[in-house]
Amino acid sequence: MARYSEALCRICRREGDKLYLKGERCYSEKCSFARRGYPPGMHGQMRRKPTPYCVQLREKQKVRRMYGLHETQFHLTFERSERMKGVTGENLLMLLETRLDNATYRAGFAVNRGDARQLVRHGHVLVNGRRVTIPSYQVRAGDVIEIAAGSRKLKRVQEAIAQAERRPAIRWIDADRAQFRATVSSLPGTDDFATILPGREDGTPGIREELIVELYSK
Repeated sequence: MARYSEALCRICRREGDKLYLKGERCYSEKCSFARRGYPPGMHGQMRRKPTPYCVQLREKQKVRRMYGLHETQFHLTFERSERMKGVTGENLLMLLETRLDNATYRAGFAVNRGDARQLVRHGHVLVNGRRVTIPSYQVRAGDVIEIAAGSRKLKRVQEAIAQAERRPAIRWIDADRAQFRATVSSLPGTDDFATILPGREDGTPGIREELIVELYSK
């Protein structure tokens, strides 16, 4: 499977939004997007009027890169959200948020989603007492996520727990970081998206999932 290996800060600059891909650095003065909030490259500062299709595509790319999915994975997730009852856009965000790698990150056991994905793949994460190595595993209400006993002294886990207080509070996850355990109290909904997704916490649009629905509906 192909893996992105270039500078992560270029992704935030390209998508025009801070996606918090590098953990603690994203909250510091070293954040590249905060210093240079325009697309990378020699033409990055040119002013262009985007077409409606461009706006929809960039929104889809932003969300896909934020959660670290390849195009096929993201499209399959969207198709699943269409088959579910309710609003397709909100279903899509719910499915992305309840991936095991994202839930591990939200619980504060990893500094970013990439690190959480690696923890899951290497068998450091348990769900209801059983080792799960599939990052796309969908957690459900009542599931207990914990770091394996033999992995709790890992430096990366300790650093993540120390940094977790910098992030917005997660209402759908009850985290007991002292015990390296977190419980999924409920599935995330509209009110949760308003506090945990980039931009929405300060009243700006943030992620506009309706644009992704429009793009895939053509």
